[in-house]
Amino acid sequence: MSTYQSVNPATNEVIKTWPAHSDEYVEDALATAAQLYQSTWSKGDIQPRIQVLHKLAELIDSRAEELAKIASLEMGKLLKQSRGEVQICAQIARYYAEHAEKFLQPVPYPTDLGEAWVEHHPLGVLVAVEPWNFPYYQLMRVLAPNLAAGNPVLAKHAAIVPHCANIFEQLVLEAGAPKGAWTNLFISSEKVAELIADDRVQGAALTGSERAGSAVAQQAGKYLKKTTLELGGNDVFVVLDDCDLEQAVKQGVQARLSNAGQVCTAAKRFIVQRSVADRFLEKFTEAFKAVKIGDPLDENSTLGPLSSASARDTLVKQVEEAIAKGATLHYGGEALSGPGCFYQPTILTNITRDNPAYFTEFFGPVAQIYVVENDDEAVQLANDSHYGLGGAVFTGDIARGKRMAARIETGMVFINSASDTAAELPFGGVKRSGYGRELSDLGIKEFVNQKLVVVSGQ
Repeated sequence: MSTYQSVNPATNEVIKTWPAHSDEYVEDALATAAQLYQSTWSKGDIQPRIQVLHKLAELIDSRAEELAKIASLEMGKLLKQSRGEVQICAQIARYYAEHAEKFLQPVPYPTDLGEAWVEHHPLGVLVAVEPWNFPYYQLMRVLAPNLAAGNPVLAKHAAIVPHCANIFEQLVLEAGAPKGAWTNLFISSEKVAELIADDRVQGAALTGSERAGSAVAQQAGKYLKKTTLELGGNDVFVVLDDCDLEQAVKQGVQARLSNAGQVCTAAKRFIVQRSVADRFLEKFTEAFKAVKIGDPLDENSTLGPLSSASARDTLVKQVEEAIAKGATLHYGGEALSGPGCFYQPTILTNITRDNPAYFTEFFGPVAQIYVVENDDEAVQLANDSHYGLGGAVFTGDIARGKRMAARIETGMVFINSASDTAAELPFGGVKRSGYGRELSDLGIKEFVNQKLVVVSGQ
C-alpha cells in the first residue's frame, strides 16, 4: 500500500501523512457514484452541471495563490509555474462550461434509411489515475469534460501530492457538485484494479508511466472497459539552419527546464542541423549555466527541486548509465549535496543508438543534443523512438516546418514554439505515449455513448 505523504522536496521535510481510505469507504464512494449516474444529475439537463464548472472556475481564481503555494510546497514546482497551472485549470473549467452543450448536441447523419442523428450520453462511472507533475491540471483535464457529460469519477492521485488531491475534491464539492461527481480516493494500485473490474465502472483514464498505463489497460481490456492513456514522451525539439537561433535557444531552455524537466511533453531530444549546431550548443550551455537553483517559493529561483528523492535518484542512475555507455557529459551531471532533491541542469552529447539513453525518457533537467545533416535525418531520428507524444520544429520557412510536422510521428507538433497546452486544443499521443485525447471537443467525446437514432418509414 502506498503511503500518501506530503513531503517538501526542497527540504525533505514531512509536512503531513494522510491515511489510506478503507475498503468500506471505497465501496461507499463507488455506490454513491453509481447512484449519481442513474440520477437526473447525470442523465438530465446539462445546465446544472455547467453551472458547477462556472462556479469552480471562480473558486479557483479566488484561491489561486493558496493553491499555487500548496503545489509548490508539495512537489517542488516554481511558484510562478504553479500559478500558471492554477490559471489554466480555471480556463479549462470555463471552456467546458461555455462549450460542452454545443459539443454534446445531436449530430445529423444524412442517409437513405430515414432521419438519423447521433446523440451523446454519459457512459457511467469512471476511474482516473493521475500523476504528480501537474497535480491540479491533470485532474481538471478529466473532471471538466466528464462532469459536463455526466460521468461520475473516482480519482486515485499520486501518493506524493495528497494535499492537492484533497483540496481539489473540496473545491469541486464547494462549487456545488453533488457527492459522487468527483471522489478522491487514497488507495493502492490493487484497489484500482478491483474498481476497474467492478460492473458499475465503465472506463478508466490514466496519465502516468508506461508501466502503470500497461497495467490499467490490461485490466480494463480484461473486463472490456474503455480507456484513455497519456503516458511518457521523448519529445524532439528540431533546430533547422534557417531558424531564429536566439529564439530557439530561449524556448528550448524553457522547454527542457520548466517544472524541473518533469513534463511529458518537455523537449528532451534536441535535434540540431550541423551548420548551426556549435552556436546553438554554446548559447544553450550559457543559458544552463545561468540557471539559479533554489527554493521554489523564492521568486528569484529559476530551477526548483525534483519532486522526490526517488525521482532524483532515478535521474542520477540514468545519467551515470548514459555516460558509462559512451555519452559525453557536456555540462552538469550531478545531484546537489545537502537537503532537498535538486539536480544540476545537464547536457549530454554523442549519444549513439546502442546507448540506453537513446530510447529512455529522462524525467528531469537533462537535455540530449543530436546533430543531423538535413531534414530527412531529423525526421528519421525524431521517429526512431518508442514514444510519440509531442514535438517542436524551429525554422524560418513555415512551409518547410509544415512539411516536417506532417512527417513526425507524434500526436502534437508545434512550429516555432515549444510544446504547449490549451483547453481548446486536443492533447495526446501515439505509440507508447498512449491513445485517446483530452481537452477540446475530442476530450469530451472519449467517454460518451455516441448513440445512433434512426427514424424510418416517413
